[in-house]
Amino acid sequence: MTFASRITRTPIAFDPDHGADIAALFGDLPPELLEVLVGTAGCSPYLKELMEKDPDWLREALSGTPEVAFQSAMQLSGDTDSTLRTSLRIGKRRIALLTGLADLAGVWSLEQVTGALTDFAGLATDTAMKFQVGQEIRRGKLPGMGEDDIATAGGMVALAMGKMGGHELNYSSDIDLIMLFDDSRFDRDDFHEARSSHVRATRRMAAMLSELTADGYVFRTDLRLRPDPAVTPVCVSMEAAERYYESLGRTWERAAHIKARPCGGDIAAGEAYLKRLLPFIWRKHLDFAAIQDAHDMRLRIREHKGLHGDITLPGHDMKLGRGGIREIEFFTQTRQIIAGGRDPDLRSNQTVPGLAALADKGWVPAEVAETLTRHYRFHREVEHRVQMFRDQQTHKLPSNEDEFHRLACMMGTRDLDALKVRIHDALAEVHELTEGFFAPDERDTAAPNLGDDAEEIVGRWGRYQALRSARGREIFNRLKPDLLARLAAAPRPHDALIQFDGFLKGLPAGVQLFSLFEANPHLIDLIVDIAATAPALAVYLGRNSQVMDAVIGGGFFSDWPGEAALTDRLSEVLAEAGDYEAQLDATRRWTKEWHFRIGVHFLRGLTHAREASAQYSDLAGATLAALWPCVVANFAAKHGDQPGNGAVVVGMGSLGAQSLSATSDLDVIVIYDPAGVEMSDGRRPLATRAYYARLTQAYVTAITAPMSEGMLYELDMRLRPSGRSGPVATSIDSFTAYQRDEAWTWEHLALTRARPVAGNLELGARLEAIRGDILATPRDPAKVVQDVIDMRARIAGAKGAGRGALEAKLGPGHLQDVELVAQAAALLSPVTPRNPGDQIAQGVAIGWFTDAEATALAASHDLMWRMQATAKLLTDGPLDLHEVGQGGLDLILRETGADSEAALVADMKTRGEAATAAIEAVLSRPPTET
Repeated sequence: MTFASRITRTPIAFDPDHGADIAALFGDLPPELLEVLVGTAGCSPYLKELMEKDPDWLREALSGTPEVAFQSAMQLSGDTDSTLRTSLRIGKRRIALLTGLADLAGVWSLEQVTGALTDFAGLATDTAMKFQVGQEIRRGKLPGMGEDDIATAGGMVALAMGKMGGHELNYSSDIDLIMLFDDSRFDRDDFHEARSSHVRATRRMAAMLSELTADGYVFRTDLRLRPDPAVTPVCVSMEAAERYYESLGRTWERAAHIKARPCGGDIAAGEAYLKRLLPFIWRKHLDFAAIQDAHDMRLRIREHKGLHGDITLPGHDMKLGRGGIREIEFFTQTRQIIAGGRDPDLRSNQTVPGLAALADKGWVPAEVAETLTRHYRFHREVEHRVQMFRDQQTHKLPSNEDEFHRLACMMGTRDLDALKVRIHDALAEVHELTEGFFAPDERDTAAPNLGDDAEEIVGRWGRYQALRSARGREIFNRLKPDLLARLAAAPRPHDALIQFDGFLKGLPAGVQLFSLFEANPHLIDLIVDIAATAPALAVYLGRNSQVMDAVIGGGFFSDWPGEAALTDRLSEVLAEAGDYEAQLDATRRWTKEWHFRIGVHFLRGLTHAREASAQYSDLAGATLAALWPCVVANFAAKHGDQPGNGAVVVGMGSLGAQSLSATSDLDVIVIYDPAGVEMSDGRRPLATRAYYARLTQAYVTAITAPMSEGMLYELDMRLRPSGRSGPVATSIDSFTAYQRDEAWTWEHLALTRARPVAGNLELGARLEAIRGDILATPRDPAKVVQDVIDMRARIAGAKGAGRGALEAKLGPGHLQDVELVAQAAALLSPVTPRNPGDQIAQGVAIGWFTDAEATALAASHDLMWRMQATAKLLTDGPLDLHEVGQGGLDLILRETGADSEAALVADMKTRGEAATAAIEAVLSRPPTET
């Protein structure tokens, strides 16, 4: 479509005389085009001058499509400094004229206008820098570089920053560049000479673009966004820049790099550099501390520019003033910084798409994003017209009525009052929406009554590690009134205060978490709930406070995905993690977040003990399965691929039975199949047995090693053949032979719960068939029963009857006792289920248990299991109701269905005694055959 056919609005000539001059010059054009030119010239002396300088080009440009005209303006040429300078300035003049007319006539959208300006800026930058680097190369000043290296500017790259980086240049914008060179392309001895050459080329490039000549200028060029510009040269080595950002980079520099992109020179080197800088820009945790940094920066800008006070339109700064463009950009970029490290979909370098992505992911209400987007477009429209007056880099509204009338005419209206109302309302609404995010209202500071010792407890908070920094104290002091009020609203305020005090004392640092609470006050209720109900979960949270990210990261309260989906999700995380150490830390972060999710759901009654147990088991299985390939790949890099058919990790005990609790360790064994292969084939080959032994040790270390993100799980490998004295990894043939010929009864009992969880699952299927054959082998029921009787006696002698009336695991008729007999039933059955409830049912199926005995066993196991699972959420030690408080007791009563502590104790005693009687009865009469 031609330019004329796409006109949707027409500016009104503010100065009719200027319009008349253009009407005379272009009187041969179609009326609709002439009206646009006349109105534009009557409003903008600058655009009138451009029309008069290049009338023939403009006629040709307007005869076709604006896209063809744009391509015509982008044609640059020049073999010498002077000819290239002229070509650049003519190109800029034509781009300015075309975009101005396309903007005023509504032919192009905002994105098309800013995109065209930005594309020309990128072309101009690339052309000028390659010309100047070429001059350096031809003079022999850039060591090791020849004519072929001019195409990549000898390793130099221009990073477009700010609006240029986001393809959002305004009409009379300067361009912000960070100039870098790839020092890896030069020998160490040539570094200083290469840097000097790139510095010269940069200075000459900037002069070529920004110096004012008879043909005008191209772009004012600002190089001050580079690292520490007061002391660094205008072109910095990539290695030096990376060191700076890793050690000294500030939040505003992270925000600036959201928009960074290579726009000239060695584009591939620039993209690789920005990829290396991703951990600096995008933090692995939700970064709510960035809110305060951004707010402080806003205040400094206002103070420096004198922009405090109410919105008054004359002279108001549409960019930096209240409710201006920068407010919308800060709002968007700050939320991107908060969450972009965890969600790459939020990393847009443009404001409008960035707001849309934030709304789509739930970080910004959709109506807020729509409102800010609408005002952002309007603000930019006003800004462009103010700059079109006289090609001035200004963002200020006119200071007198005549100039305001000129602005209204450029916007196609004579209703000045309506325009002023629209501008004021837009500024006010932007300010209201963004100010509430950066500077929420102060809260009531009255301290509630939390008990006689509350003042003493609260008074010592200032000495805790999390409040050592001035910034941590500042944020926490703003939080404290609301926090104390929420503690006071807890069912048992003093208990909640005591447990919160323990949580706060355990925090190693506070700025990030306190910032998170300030931005999301509803999370304080969750902390209070946890502190008042589950001290062990509060302690866990104090040591792993980053898991709070998951609560607001999306999906925290969605349906449980299951083990397979979890494995896939973690595998995706690990694929993006980078090196091996990063993978181990990423696994820890991910697993802890999901572990915390299970605990919170259980705590809040969204799930119950059995569901939580299955979820803890799914999580452990997914973690083991997704991490195994990473360990194997890292190990294989040195010692070669797995010899034979690989290995399988087998879950035993509660992991195999899928009945883990919050604090369970994991019982595993590793089985491998050498398939006749004696050695691996890597750089440092190993004998097959040694290979799998060391691979298993590496896997254990990957799971248990304390790293910056803590450890994953405690592992127990004592259930492998021959226990501690046996090899850590066993070949499938040795495992089979051992189980058939040497294993004790207790080892076959343990085998009833074995389940492949990681590694080569085809090998796992073979192992499952072997397990079935071994457990189906005919055996003497009387011997099995006698062995169980002996084991009961040894356990009772070693561990006694437990620790108090609320002990669920140990003691006659309690968990361990019931599970031992249930496993015996599975061992003597033709089928071997892993779950204790199904194993008890098999005892009935083979005629060993009566229905009444099975009911007694199942009833005791069910109560004891719910008691144990709840207790492990509350504390990782023996259950002490005084320690867990009333909130903990309430959770136990809710889960067990008891009315009171006394009723619970009585029920446990009754069910335990009934189960004991059933166990002794069935052990006194072994089944006659299996």
